[in-house]
Amino acid sequence: MAERVVITGMGAITPLGLNVADFWDGLKAGRSGVGLITRFDTTNFDTKIGAEVKGFVPADFMDRKEARRMDRYTQFALAAAKMAFADAELDHNTLDSERCGVYFGSGIGGMETYSEEVGVLLNKGPGRVSPFFVPMMIANMAAGTIAIQWGLKGPNMTTVTACSSANNAIGEAYYAIREGRADLMVTGGSEAPFVPVSFAGFGNMKALSTRNDEPEKASRPFDLGRDGFVMGEGGGVLILESLTHAQARGARIHGEVIGYGCAADAYHMVQPPENGEGGARAMKRAIADAGIEPAAIGYINAHGTSTPQGDIAETRAVKAIFGEHAYQLAVSSTKSMHGHLLGAAGAVELIATVMALKDGVLPPTINLEQPDPECDLDYIPGRAREAQIDTALSNSFGFGGQNATVIVRRWS
Repeated sequence: MAERVVITGMGAITPLGLNVADFWDGLKAGRSGVGLITRFDTTNFDTKIGAEVKGFVPADFMDRKEARRMDRYTQFALAAAKMAFADAELDHNTLDSERCGVYFGSGIGGMETYSEEVGVLLNKGPGRVSPFFVPMMIANMAAGTIAIQWGLKGPNMTTVTACSSANNAIGEAYYAIREGRADLMVTGGSEAPFVPVSFAGFGNMKALSTRNDEPEKASRPFDLGRDGFVMGEGGGVLILESLTHAQARGARIHGEVIGYGCAADAYHMVQPPENGEGGARAMKRAIADAGIEPAAIGYINAHGTSTPQGDIAETRAVKAIFGEHAYQLAVSSTKSMHGHLLGAAGAVELIATVMALKDGVLPPTINLEQPDPECDLDYIPGRAREAQIDTALSNSFGFGGQNATVIVRRWS
């Protein structure tokens, strides 16, 4: 018999706050975390805005010496994991370490370290490149560091599927528990992409918003005036457990993961097909995996990046799967507030979705002032909405045509 999988801990480092409570308060208030970039000089860049994490001090979460040997993305991951462990009231010394693992996602990994050390190589020569360069840079180091910190010797894997990375990690962690391969999994994603070369790359492919004079209004999913996504950074971690394991230790339960689906567009490196068929397949598979009817879904946390093609494709995908029920659904994109966290997006957005079910409050899509006629669903424009929803779905779609959907149910 398949194990039921529940969420018992959550932690977040985001542009809206350095814990889940502040993050959630920011979303409910419709607050934007977007501003002028401070992490590097944007003088020669068309895009000068982003959703940076403010006030993050690694030493608040870890030893200073350890922090210096971690890329910023790993620091985010470890900080969020510490909060998730505390939230779950876990004592790792009481866990069966071989039945506890880590599945984690990052679209880029240690981009800041990579950028800095390439500069050292070019300017000072190979002898000055840090011996910590490789272990700081590689994308699996966040998962490795979390496992080392808490002695978790079970399944360990990193998913690198662009902006679907965290959702894929969460879905695969859910499967590992459901299928009996683990009792507890630490999962989520982190990203720290605020370096000049990544901005130049995304900017030159015209993916980023250039609404520099109004940073807080730049991320505007489903709005007719959208002109690209706003890059964000941060990390989100969820503790998943089998219901049996959670109940045996008297854990508080935030919600239940009931379905996961993933699918490829097999279409284009960076653009979705116009009908969003890959995303539609991911949603269809997740719904089938959950064993529910489409009409059971009451809220969708959309991928909703604020790109011209992507928002239309996702809207069409929702209509293809839900039919007339698509117009009864509440849909919102929290990226309008916290920006696009790339490989970490699915983690913080699933946390937002779980909190929406717990609190009976659906986060808004801010800056939706003139809806695109092609985007005609209920996107909760402007302000949060009180609503009791039992089941919700969170989408993440990535470059390469990789799509992942996770479904959660309110715990009662």
